[in-house]
Amino acid sequence: MERKMDIPALQEFLRAQFYQVADELEVVGLPEDGLTLKLKVQTHHLRPGETVSGPAMFMLADVAVYLAILSHIGPVALAVTTNCAIDFMRKPAAGADLICEARLHKLGRVLAVGDALIYSEGQGKPVARAGMTYSIPPK
Repeated sequence: MERKMDIPALQEFLRAQFYQVADELEVVGLPEDGLTLKLKVQTHHLRPGETVSGPAMFMLADVAVYLAILSHIGPVALAVTTNCAIDFMRKPAAGADLICEARLHKLGRVLAVGDALIYSEGQGKPVARAGMTYSIPPK
């Protein structure tokens, strides 16, 4: 698949369109079939017990797959999530940032399907897995 956005373009898109979270997220890789995104874990991402909250992990998975799609279709801000199923499998390591490896399985004209594995930085087993579907607006 051809790329329409590289890492600097994706980071700039985040700063322009999702300024609320842009400083917390860093695109760290752009493998052929996906994207790798880091969540710089901060205090407001934590829940009681000093672990990363489910909503913070959902946000990471959602943005990672979204950016993987945009890397191929360009800066289409109105591509939207239509479905997500997420499994929280183990507690993230205390004090560690999270790394999300997103993969695209289908990228059609109006529908995209991907998944995301979330890891605590430096650990081998995923802490969460998400399956995501997006609607792409007509051109």
